[in-house]
Order: sequence, then C-alpha cells, then structure tokens
Amino acid sequence: MKIAQLHIYQHDLPVKNGPYTMSYGEISALDTTLVKLVTDTDIVGWGETCPLGPIYAEAHAEGARAALSGMAPGLIGTEVLPLSVHRRMDQLQNGHSYAKAAVDIAVHDALGKSLGLRIADLLGGVVRDRVPSYYAIGIETPDDAARIAAEKRAEGYPRLQLKVGAHPLELDLEVIHKVWEAIRGSGVRLAIDANRGWTTRDTIHISLACRDIPLVMEQPCSTNEEMRQVRSMLHHPLYMDESSRDVNTVISAAGSGLVDGFGCKLTRLGGLHPMTTVRDICAARNLPHTCDDAWGGDILAAACTHLGATVRPDLLEGVWLAAPYIDGHYCPEVCIEPKDGHINLPKGPGLGVTPDEAAFGPPVVEY
Repeated sequence: MKIAQLHIYQHDLPVKNGPYTMSYGEISALDTTLVKLVTDTDIVGWGETCPLGPIYAEAHAEGARAALSGMAPGLIGTEVLPLSVHRRMDQLQNGHSYAKAAVDIAVHDALGKSLGLRIADLLGGVVRDRVPSYYAIGIETPDDAARIAAEKRAEGYPRLQLKVGAHPLELDLEVIHKVWEAIRGSGVRLAIDANRGWTTRDTIHISLACRDIPLVMEQPCSTNEEMRQVRSMLHHPLYMDESSRDVNTVISAAGSGLVDGFGCKLTRLGGLHPMTTVRDICAARNLPHTCDDAWGGDILAAACTHLGATVRPDLLEGVWLAAPYIDGHYCPEVCIEPKDGHINLPKGPGLGVTPDEAAFGPPVVEY
C-alpha cells in the first residue's frame, strides 16, 4: 500500500470565550493544517498540525503548509509504513517536525484502517479505554483561578495545570495558593506552568515560597542550561516541556537526571512514531509524562488519546485536549472531549474519526 495522493487544508479554530492567556500573550484563534492522505488502495488517512502561534515555538501555520507542500511530491509512491515515511521525509527536508507530524498521523490512520486496528493497537496495545485528562487554567485573577479549579475538581479532573509567569511574582504566588486551597485534600494533582516565563531567580523564589504545596514545576525557564542551574535548589519536581524538541533531547534529559518528567507534545516531536519512542524511554526511566499537543481539533485529539491509552498508567500525567477551549468538532458523531475529567478512546480502526471534509473548504494544495 503506497501514498497516491496528498491534500492539504487550512482551517480556523476560534477560541471559545477567548482570549486564552499564557505567559507570553493572548490567543483568540488558531490556524490549523490538515492532511488527507489517499493510498493506492483508496484508503484515506487524516493528519493535523496546529502550532500555538508563531511565538510559542519555532513553528507557524504557514510554515507547516509550506513544508508539507515541499515534501508532498516526493512522498507520492512511498509505502504507508511509519518508519519508511519518516525516513523519506527526512531525506526530503531537514527539521520541520511539526509539519511531518501531520503526515505521520495520516499514515497511522490509513495503516490502522487497512488492518482493521485502532492506532492504539498499532502503538503496542491498549492499557485502558478511558484515559485521564487534565485541565489547563489560563492566566487569571486569584479568585477566578480558584473558582475554575473548584469547578474542574467537581467535574472529575484528576490533574490541573495552572498557567503562571505573566503576573508579578507576588500575584503568581497568590494565584497558586488560592488554587491549592480550592483542591486541597481532593487528590487532584497540581502543575504550574510558566511556559519559560521565569528567570532562574524567579523559579527558585516561587519554589521556596510554595515548598509546602505538592506541585510540579513545568518548564519554568527558557533553556535546559537554566533548568540545570536551578535543579538542585528547587523543592519540587521539575518537568521539561518546550525545550524537549526531539528524541535526542529527551534521551539526554532522562539519562542525565535533568528532569523528573515531561510535558510531551505530539507535533513538536514529529508525530506518533517518535512519540512512541519517547513513551518507551520514559517507561525505562520511570518518568511521568503527558501525551498531548499545543492545540488542534479532533484529529490531533484522537491521536493524543490513542497514544495515552498505551502508556503505563502510573506514568501517564494525562492527555490535554483543546476541545474545551474551541467551538465545534470535525466529526460530530464522535466528539472527542473530556467527560468527568477523562476521555473515551475512539472506536473503529485508525483514529476512529472521520472528519466532515466539506467543513474545510477546498484544499490549499494537492498532489
């Protein structure tokens, strides 16, 4: 079975009740890119990549479509097998993992459909069909953040992530303490995520001031060098997110003991094939991690959920989905979103999602 056609689409994802605020700015809408892969046996696979704006990472929506357009002609005729496709993409283009991820997901979707298997089965086997999620609270006032935390605790989320780093430190501290008071004793785990927004000084100060709160600090500083500087001075577990750009970085961070866990983004690493490698590295080192992406619609949501369903339960921090923050679904019959803080694994072969192609309009480009 070989790739016969590739169709690339652009689609807007408006933020519900936006904007969504993080340490580096506000997000009102995001531009997602979808890939429709057609095999020479007429099986269709879908993929998606949705960079979180041009500042969050070295990725942007138009860049994804440009990279895909550059690779697409050379991918026609390639066997629909993850390793074969990744090797071919690397021959055609250096880097741009976030663009390659959309093809990777489409390949897994088509391969799963051809074999009658869910993607989770292709990735090693399902551990559970109901996958824990987590909710990310954006930059809010202390009272609003506490209110949202209480609501999400009541909804059944086993973990909350709190965005920090945009306020003065004293206000960040007030937000953290109020959120903790709202969930204390409930069993809900807490992570604070500065999205690289703090200096080493600020990171040490916050950890010292919150030393009695059992939280995780996710990517507080911009670089691995900065995190290495603060590592021994923190009172909390340290997780890497934005700076885990590839499998090699994850290997180095895990092997050197730089971090205690990872926030793993599917498209940053290049798709399901490399993410499965990261999953197994984390299992070998007993490192907790998430299985999510920065943003995206139902295709990315399905891919993250399938991978999360294969992770050792004691190591899965959760699968984050953008669904609670955006309007609408690609596949109304299969609405992939958290219910009671958990996500049901889609049924059916491949992703288990068949998007309404008409909602995307004509392809931007096709081969």
